[in-house]
Amino acid sequence: MANLQANKGKDGKIISYRIRVSDGCGMDGKQRFKTMTWKVPHGMTEKQAIKSAQAAAVEFEEQVKNGLAGSQRGLKLCDFIPMYLEVKKGSLSPRIHAEYERSINDFILPALGHFKLSELRPAHIQEFVNQLQNVPKRRRTGEIDGDNKLSPATIRRRLTILQSILGTAVKLDIIAENPADSKRLTLPKVPTPKIEIFTKQEMETMLSCLVDESLQFQTLIWIAVCSGCRAGEITGLKFSDFDYDNCQMTVERSIYKLKGQPIAIKPPKDYETRTIKLPTEVIDLVKQLQEEKRHEQLRLGTAWKSDNWLFTQIYGSVMHPHTAGAQFGKFLEKHDLPHKKFHSLRHSSATFLLFGGLDIKAVQNRLGHADISTTQKYLHVVQEADEQAANILQGMFITHKKHSEEQAEGNIKQHIG
Repeated sequence: MANLQANKGKDGKIISYRIRVSDGCGMDGKQRFKTMTWKVPHGMTEKQAIKSAQAAAVEFEEQVKNGLAGSQRGLKLCDFIPMYLEVKKGSLSPRIHAEYERSINDFILPALGHFKLSELRPAHIQEFVNQLQNVPKRRRTGEIDGDNKLSPATIRRRLTILQSILGTAVKLDIIAENPADSKRLTLPKVPTPKIEIFTKQEMETMLSCLVDESLQFQTLIWIAVCSGCRAGEITGLKFSDFDYDNCQMTVERSIYKLKGQPIAIKPPKDYETRTIKLPTEVIDLVKQLQEEKRHEQLRLGTAWKSDNWLFTQIYGSVMHPHTAGAQFGKFLEKHDLPHKKFHSLRHSSATFLLFGGLDIKAVQNRLGHADISTTQKYLHVVQEADEQAANILQGMFITHKKHSEEQAEGNIKQHIG
């Protein structure tokens, strides 16, 4: 129960009440308390004051009980964000966590950081979205691109971060509802992103060009095509992850690199450790690569700094996660092949498996998707390819029918003549 203590002025009149409420026990076993001061409004009688103070004490006790008292009362967005980032540290990958921090510092804090969480309304969020639509795009070098604005997709990503921040505040009972709910906003339309894949002919041509490449690069691409793994997961493979007898590969780590920091290791995305079956030909390539690494280790001696990695730099340290994409781009250019991102190998792998009739749940497990809806996006590609095939066959039928009609008409004319 709350404890009230009256504070009197020099004239002996009560000017305020100190309200003290129990906040349970700390880790040391000692009882904790939270306090607040309730000031008596001018002109209020003593009887009215004690009654109002008691009502304030009941409200304060409820706030303490729900974790809303003290520093969280009137909490500003800028003060809540460090709490939010700490909460999210365990659920966001280091790369995404760093991206969230950049977006928060560059966009969210300058526009909305001064607002109290309780004061934020959909109108404020809408104004934030409107401002983003006029922000110039930045090139990778950091220079401002005066000719282009932030894309609708980029604006949505910034909003998603803000929605997550305010959604966490709702979960913690700091605010009652999320003012950044998309249903209450007018947002720029984002075109449906097209999944970039290799056609069957493009894939066959690309794979045939691998013959003259290094064994390490051949193995890298074949694993990407046959496993559908992400670049970070592939560069994070060790020879100990392979079961040669059963032609299996286990994915249990991913390599990443943040700006200004060394290469680091994390679990796979969504923590989906998984085992993938591979063709015997790919396993044979891995065996050959392991033998090649052994020879390289003997040649370099103590200069070799490997930890059993499949894909390495010159002295055996793990390959930079961006190297796979850079090497793949140069490879395509070298052989005059259409440019596609390294990640398109993952998209292509998923699409070919579905087109070949593999169950969607099996494809989901193979790719390491936490949510099957992520896998289902590839069904649209399969459906489009099926429709294209039907159109081709229909075109062939129409051409054949037209040719037959023309031939029949010619026969009739010849007969009449």
